[in-house]
Amino acid sequence: MLVDSHCHLNYKGLIEQQADVLARSRDAGVTAMLNISTRESEWDEVVGLAERESDIWATVGIHPHEADAHPEIDTAKLVKRAQHPRVVGIGESGLDYYYDHSDRENQRTSFRAHIAAARETGLPLVVHMRDAEEDTANILREEMEQGAYSAVIHCFTSSAEFARNALDMGFFISLSGIVTFKNARDLQETAKWLPADKLLVETDSPFLAPVPHRGKTGEPAYVADTAAFVAELRETDLEEFKQQTSENFYQLFSKAIP
Repeated sequence: MLVDSHCHLNYKGLIEQQADVLARSRDAGVTAMLNISTRESEWDEVVGLAERESDIWATVGIHPHEADAHPEIDTAKLVKRAQHPRVVGIGESGLDYYYDHSDRENQRTSFRAHIAAARETGLPLVVHMRDAEEDTANILREEMEQGAYSAVIHCFTSSAEFARNALDMGFFISLSGIVTFKNARDLQETAKWLPADKLLVETDSPFLAPVPHRGKTGEPAYVADTAAFVAELRETDLEEFKQQTSENFYQLFSKAIP
C-alpha cells in the first residue's frame, strides 16, 4: 500500500495526460490518491474524477489564495457538497501570508468556515499554511475549544514548535517532496521524530517534485521517492513505512475505503 494524500490531478501539467499519469502512479505502487480542490469551479471536475476512478478520492474547499473570490462559500455550502460519497475531506484551506493573494481577514474567515464544516461533517480538514504559523495555530486552537475536529497539516515545512502544537491537538502531518531537498535540513530533522502513527506522505503534484525528479512536473508516482527518502531518514523499513502511512491515511480519512 502507498497513498498520495494530496495531489491536484485536474491541474495544468497533469490533466492533459491524466490517463498516463494515473497509469504511472499505479505502476509505482500507489494504491490511492486524494485529489484536492482549491476553488468552487473545480469541485464538479474533482469529484467527477473520483466517481470514475475507484482509487481516487476528493475534497471540497477553497484555498486561501481564493478567499477573496469566494465570499459566498460558507460552512453550509461546504457541508452540502461534502455529502457526496466520494468526498472524504474538507479543504484545502488555511492561511498564506507569503503571497497574500487574498485579504488576510478574508482568509481567516474562510478558514474558520472550513473548520466548522469539518466539525459538522466529521470529515478531516486539509490545512494549508505558509508564513502564518502564529495565526494558524491560534485559530486551530480556538476552534478546537468550540468542538473537536480532525485535520492534517499538508506539505509540512514549518517549525518543530508548530509540529508539536499540531500533534498536541491530535492532527496528522504530511510530508511532501520538499523533505528531499538539500536545503531542507531543519525539516529533515523534524521528520525523524514525528510519531509514526501521525505521518502521511504526499506529492502536492503538479508541484514540488522530489529528488531525483526536482524541476519536473510532479505527479503521484513520485510519492514513492518521497516515501523511500523519509523511510531511510527515519531508519525504517520501506515496506513498513508505506504500510504505516497508508493505514494512517485511512484512519484520518475514514470515509475512504481501502
